[in-house]
Amino acid sequence: MAVIRPFKALRPVPELAAKVAALPYDVMDSEEAREMVMDNSYSFLHVDKAEIDLEPGIDLYDQQVYDKARDNLEQMIQKGILKEDSRPNLYIYRQIMQGRSQTGIVACASIDDYLNNIIKKHEFTRKDKEQDRTRHVNHCNAQTGPIFLTYRAQTAITQLVNSWTVKPPLYDIVSEDGVAHIIWCIDDDATINRLQSLFAGVDYLYIADGHHRCASAVNVGQMRRQQNPDFNGDEEYNYFLAVIFPDEDLHIMDYNRVVKDLNGLTVPEFLDRVKEKFAVELHHSPEPYKPEQTHNFGMYLDDKWYRLRPLPGSYNENDPVASLDVSILQDNLLEPILGIKDPRVDERIDFVGGIRGLKELERRVHTDMKVAFSMYPTSIQELMAIADADEIMPPKSTWFEPKLRSGFFIHRL
Repeated sequence: MAVIRPFKALRPVPELAAKVAALPYDVMDSEEAREMVMDNSYSFLHVDKAEIDLEPGIDLYDQQVYDKARDNLEQMIQKGILKEDSRPNLYIYRQIMQGRSQTGIVACASIDDYLNNIIKKHEFTRKDKEQDRTRHVNHCNAQTGPIFLTYRAQTAITQLVNSWTVKPPLYDIVSEDGVAHIIWCIDDDATINRLQSLFAGVDYLYIADGHHRCASAVNVGQMRRQQNPDFNGDEEYNYFLAVIFPDEDLHIMDYNRVVKDLNGLTVPEFLDRVKEKFAVELHHSPEPYKPEQTHNFGMYLDDKWYRLRPLPGSYNENDPVASLDVSILQDNLLEPILGIKDPRVDERIDFVGGIRGLKELERRVHTDMKVAFSMYPTSIQELMAIADADEIMPPKSTWFEPKLRSGFFIHRL
């Protein structure tokens, strides 16, 4: 039984929405963010990555960064760039990318649902990143980036949402990457109540993307409960900002790997070790090898692409985690051969989202890396099966596109 709740969105005035809306803070570094906002003082990155308005090289966790984020948010309110709706509403957020659309409900989800595992997770969080967003939310007194949730599609919800989208939208813009963002406001109490009732029949919600933001919102809610022992559960800090999509709408892209060195091995030695667990074929094409099905991997090494396929017995086919492609590569190659024991913290490995294309893997190998691996995307069904089993996926298993834009909605606490 999933809880959703309407809220008074703090959001951009329509004429500035296209300039305010920004990619999530964690898909670019500070230098890239500075370049993105060079000619855009309205960008929400001034709130979500406030270090861009401070001296380059500042510690990302310096108190000045959180102070600047809060001040920038307040200035956007004072200047009338952002305005809060007068009543609690639900909203609809549709994205269209390369002809494919996904349509979700913007609402507040319950931190108790997170704590009680009604909202299911599939990743561990890194404490430093979790603490960073906890401080950000607490200092801004607002959740500034929505959590990307999904659920098993229900026809009644889809039909009700689609019936509302015949109305004029609040925003209808196309961002610089060609993705359309169309947003409607559901300000009818009967429709809101109906959607809440329908979601009460949804067994579980799943975090698709945003585990750190979600954990941080819950941390702040629990902190404020401790500070206010007489809380009644209705306070805004008991809920967090989310966009909730049906699973059938979502698209997961490949999440590829690049490694800095061969762990002391020569190229022939490395290839011999790989052949102990994989069938290795040279890819005879000028184009990069893009896996076309699960349990196929591409490998780029010394200006050559190879196709890798795991040998029988190299993984447990009946284990939902061990049989993931990211696990097969990690357990049979990255750890035992290249010495990458914990890819979350090992600085010798980096991850490249599929949106950047496979030529980016070649570029990295020609610049700062030695070997690259192209992956077949994890499916949403695999993600849900692992979450249902209360298991954890390996880090960097999924790359969702398009990304939710921050700045369309802010939930003040």
